Amino acid sequence: MAETKLIHLCEAVVVGGSTGSIEVLLSLLPQLPTPLSFALIIVVHRKNTADSTLANLFALKTNSPLSEVDDKEAIKPGNIYLAPADYHLLIEQDKVVALDDSEKINYSRPSIDVTFESAADVYGPALVGVLLSGANADGSMGMIAIKKAGGTLVVQQPETALVGFMPQQAMSVNDVDYVLDVPGLVAFLHALNGVH
Repeated sequence: MAETKLIHLCEAVVVGGSTGSIEVLLSLLPQLPTPLSFALIIVVHRKNTADSTLANLFALKTNSPLSEVDDKEAIKPGNIYLAPADYHLLIEQDKVVALDDSEKINYSRPSIDVTFESAADVYGPALVGVLLSGANADGSMGMIAIKKAGGTLVVQQPETALVGFMPQQAMSVNDVDYVLDVPGLVAFLHALNGVH
């Protein structure tokens, strides 16, 4: 029953990760359903360089339109958005991106918490938050916000993560809905997209 509810409601999926998450995304992106019925927003901790290597690498792995997001860009279903290095990515009420270079949160900019919390305010129960491999607690507080707003929480199975701390930390402070390995995550996103 939960999956049916998700399939009809999901407008956006926000994915956060740190150490080990890029490898997961490189495996996941080629297996995504196309066209996507939801917007996919990716926030990964990476070096503070302005080059677009990661966006280019990700774009080669998917048939969905993927780009590093620009300030004031509208979030639309079917597209994949990557948070740029060294900026927090917030989503405003009109589903437009606001980039912010304020203080680091959890030693990170972009901070997963910042994106998750702002997305929870905008999308409410139509939001799915996914937390992948990583070595710090970023994302855990954002997941609390998603849950309070009625959204759905998914974490990578810690045993399958290169660094299991980030998903494990999220599980310790949240009642997560799904704990999935990468094949399970692929199946989940297909179900979310209405593809079985």
